[in-house]
Amino acid sequence: MHKNTFVKWETIYRYFVLCVVFLIVIFPYYWIVVTSFKTMGQISSAKSIFIPNPFTLKNYTHLIKDTHFLLWFKNSLSVAIVTVIITLILSNLAAYSIGRIRFRGKKLIATLVLVFYLFPPTVIFIPLYLMLNKIGLTNKLEGVMLIYPTITLAFSTWFLISFYRSIPMELEEAALIDGASRFQAFRKVILPLTLPAQTAAAIFSFSWCWDEFLYALVFLQDVGKQTMNIGVYEFSLADIYPWGLLMSAGVLMSIPVIVLYVFVQKYMIRGLTAGAVKE
Repeated sequence: MHKNTFVKWETIYRYFVLCVVFLIVIFPYYWIVVTSFKTMGQISSAKSIFIPNPFTLKNYTHLIKDTHFLLWFKNSLSVAIVTVIITLILSNLAAYSIGRIRFRGKKLIATLVLVFYLFPPTVIFIPLYLMLNKIGLTNKLEGVMLIYPTITLAFSTWFLISFYRSIPMELEEAALIDGASRFQAFRKVILPLTLPAQTAAAIFSFSWCWDEFLYALVFLQDVGKQTMNIGVYEFSLADIYPWGLLMSAGVLMSIPVIVLYVFVQKYMIRGLTAGAVKE
């Protein structure tokens, strides 16, 4: 009887802690959404704090009709998609070579990949700017599309190496014996098995591009070329913050990433645990 009572109270305590943690995590998001539906008067006077009264869509209307938000959204989406494609192509080729092909200096290259991943982006943005300036790609989305993979490529390669190593060599050897070339064995046998890891690497690359601020601020000056983060940042004038506009922009900016995670979370979990155990 005493043991059952202890288990019951332990369960209640665990659920209580989980609820408290959940509320702490979810409250900022709730606050953003609620504030986006408030008038400026409600926000400045701290009225109707938890529920908008009156409920208004003026912030969203103003954001879409009177700013370049949709153009910024398109720019951010284009940059993120191109970066993900470049990252996946190059990181797969690099990770496959390092993880499955024997050659001299392989361990050194794998170590350098990790070192480059650990490099803070702020260290290299000046050299990158000088390089883009020389080839005439500053203030162009194409330049940012070339620069972003310098950050995402190192992580994706390092992440995929362990997954490629975990795939049994016998699968590839069987394909080679059947007459397939190494590239055919990679494309038709090995690559399909890496879908969960590809998904995790793609989500990381997309999320990083979607949230990136520093490079976009340095490389893109024209309003029509800016990404969302820079455009929304410029809504603020000195110490004046249009909170309703900022919060509505924050809600719309979060939707693509949330939708992406919801639809691919199954593959994301597989990808994050893939390669953790060696066969």
